[in-house]
Amino acid sequence: MNSQDVETLFSQFEKITAMVIGDAMVDSYLWGKVERVSPEAPIPIVSVTNKENRLGGAANVSLNLQALGATPLLFSVIGDDEKGRRFRKLMEKNNLAAEGIFVDPHRITTVKSRIICNGQHIARIDEESTDFIESTLETIIFAAIQRTIENRKIDVIIFVDYDKGMITPSLFSKVLALAKEKNIFVAVDPKKRNFPVYHDVDLFKPNFKEFVEGTGQIIRKGDLDHLKKAAEEYKKEKSYKLIFITLSELGVFISNGVSQTYYPAEIRYIADVSGAGDTVLSVASLCLATNMPPHMMALLSNMAGGLVCEQVGVVPINRERFKKEMEKASF
Repeated sequence: MNSQDVETLFSQFEKITAMVIGDAMVDSYLWGKVERVSPEAPIPIVSVTNKENRLGGAANVSLNLQALGATPLLFSVIGDDEKGRRFRKLMEKNNLAAEGIFVDPHRITTVKSRIICNGQHIARIDEESTDFIESTLETIIFAAIQRTIENRKIDVIIFVDYDKGMITPSLFSKVLALAKEKNIFVAVDPKKRNFPVYHDVDLFKPNFKEFVEGTGQIIRKGDLDHLKKAAEEYKKEKSYKLIFITLSELGVFISNGVSQTYYPAEIRYIADVSGAGDTVLSVASLCLATNMPPHMMALLSNMAGGLVCEQVGVVPINRERFKKEMEKASF
């Protein structure tokens, strides 16, 4: 792609408004160094040098969409707690609209705390509620989603399922019906609990582990023939237009029912894979909304996912770096 092609693509991205529905969270980091072992147990003692909070989950998808030039509208649930207030401050700091953020006093805000020493994760602590949201709150959220779709032009709806309970089967069904009525593209990044629920979407993007667990298939990682056959069968069963499976260090696989394509991962220095799936989903969803051919969707998403893996912690894509990589690539 030459520079003009790249600029044309990003000018298309800038016209996209993406509704993001799903599990948002705070990614909290303790950065430190380890110089001795505890006398109380055979564990490292971490001397903390820095603390940091970032937006994670569906909020990180929103950050990626924003970094790519699109306008994200996030719908999610937080708790009535200090961590929820921290989440709102991060939304404000990153210039993300918070009108779609709902407070549930019966839940806690999801926080993933990572302890990182010398660039390596040594522990992660999760604080979360995983029950489905109550029906009363679901009704309120759907009404807000419906109002937004009626009042604004939405180009793509992205379901970001981290299995924390924001996306209920009935919420998905109601939003999908509305999207079909309004001819809005729908993309889904699933987890195991809701895996069978998703159907008739334009883009279904599990990773390899999620696909194997969700379908109950026994597939050896790297057995592409078996994976392609299973993916095609499941795609037909669920009436997906595109199924896009990320394979971490092995690359990505995409099928539109007419052709199947596999792309190996680009060779890069991998510092951290956290958040790479969010970036892949964001790029793929924008490519979907701009009617980009599946092979280009796969190539660009694969590239973007690799770029964010070069940095430690969950980070959105760097637009200028992505542009430069696209210009250098031979598609």
